[in-house]
Amino acid sequence: MTQKSGSIELTQITQWEEGKVSRAEDFLAAEEPLEMRAGRYSLGVTLRTPGNDEELVAGFLFTEGILSRREHLLSLRLPGKDAPERNLVRVTLDSNRRLKARSAARRFSAGSACGVCGKASIAQLRRRGLRRPESATQFDPEVLCQLPDKLRAAQAVFGRTGGLHAAALFSAGGELLVLREDIGRHNAVDKVIGWAFLEGRLPLGGHTMLVSGRGGFEIVQKTIAAGIPLLASVSAPSSLAVQLARELGLTLVGFLRGQRFVIYSEEVRIAVSTLN
Repeated sequence: MTQKSGSIELTQITQWEEGKVSRAEDFLAAEEPLEMRAGRYSLGVTLRTPGNDEELVAGFLFTEGILSRREHLLSLRLPGKDAPERNLVRVTLDSNRRLKARSAARRFSAGSACGVCGKASIAQLRRRGLRRPESATQFDPEVLCQLPDKLRAAQAVFGRTGGLHAAALFSAGGELLVLREDIGRHNAVDKVIGWAFLEGRLPLGGHTMLVSGRGGFEIVQKTIAAGIPLLASVSAPSSLAVQLARELGLTLVGFLRGQRFVIYSEEVRIAVSTLN
């Protein structure tokens, strides 16, 4: 038996420990599909953890290049949690965006693990005209090393389920501004960027994005789209992520744990001593 409650589900389990079997209740991270529609066109389907769906949709449409400004998004309509179409978000765009939305229809299909599948190469991102993030901000290594502990302390759902990724936006001084959790790391990033988009805060110069998993290609492109100059992860980046970060001028940090991290691109933004 499983009981649902937003982003968490309660289920019955059988537990084996040191030769003893017992029955217990356990928490699971919820995973449900979410479809985004503009008129009669489907803009995409993603598997996500319910919660902050408006931010997820806004962030997705912005980071995938369908929207570029807040005024392009006229409305987002989410049904009630018990409605028949509770996993469908209806989007109304201004007339200048409708053709772009139509051309994007059914182009995207996302899973909770892989991000947007079938995505075009880096060359397509160049054609989108993504700009290099600002380079004036300097980041303190000691401040960066404090961020994973702040992220972990704020992960409310992860603490109960152990099954969610997190993305967090920090100021250059290390202040946590917003954190979002999701079973998909790319969804967590879209929720953070969607929050900034709906609040009119983009581009996010002078900020750091920290993700709890690896720094993959889709995470890098979304971070650059939001104008964030530094992306850090507690795990490793992929080769394509490093290539994109170097080509588009993002400072990419991996293995941010304790008092150690690895800089893969644009180290000039981090106040470290130059190697001899």
